[in-house]
Amino acid sequence: MLGTVLSTLRLSGSLLNSPEREKDLDEVLQTHSVFVNVSKGQVAKKEDLISAFGTDDQTEICKQILTKGEVQVSDKERHTQLEQMFRDIATIVADKCVNPETKRPYTVILIERAMKDIHYSVKPTKSTKQQALEVIRQLKENMKIERAHMRLRFILPVREGKKLKEKLKPLIKVVESEDFGDQLEIVCLIDPGCFREIDELIQRETKGKGSLEVLSLKDVEEGDEKFE
Repeated sequence: MLGTVLSTLRLSGSLLNSPEREKDLDEVLQTHSVFVNVSKGQVAKKEDLISAFGTDDQTEICKQILTKGEVQVSDKERHTQLEQMFRDIATIVADKCVNPETKRPYTVILIERAMKDIHYSVKPTKSTKQQALEVIRQLKENMKIERAHMRLRFILPVREGKKLKEKLKPLIKVVESEDFGDQLEIVCLIDPGCFREIDELIQRETKGKGSLEVLSLKDVEEGDEKFE
């Protein structure tokens, strides 16, 4: 593996993508020499450079390494990154979920503790949002937790509304109020995952005459917001 010595492990995207990057090489590199083994100080031979890069111009090779190579991250830095991702995942879960019995959110600290209890291992190649959904599924096996409900208001033409109401029933968790007048108005709670399906159903069945309004993104009890 051929490489050069970087003066820092983290390189800014602006530096690597800038048309002026040649002038900045000395700000990034400790040396323009290319090594086969840096720790042993073993410099690459000319024939190795030509074979690997098609040139023995070490400055040009340094540019290739900076623009196309992978920065080696230290174990300490990798550990710090994984710890931050772990906390970010816990924060997303705490923000989106509640105890279904009390309707109150959990603290980030408690979610972190629960994640450790199930031995959740962070996957650095997956987004924190994707992993948060995975964590929620796993936590459901060991604790009372579910996605916080969204509160919506539907305003539907009466003619289409009665038939549409039956199609919406399987997607609604709780109907809080229902008012028949010139229009059908329903205030209800739903699982956030059903929002798009409900919106598309209303628009399709009413040909755009119905409307959907988000009253609140999370249905939580008033009072103390968090508990452990």
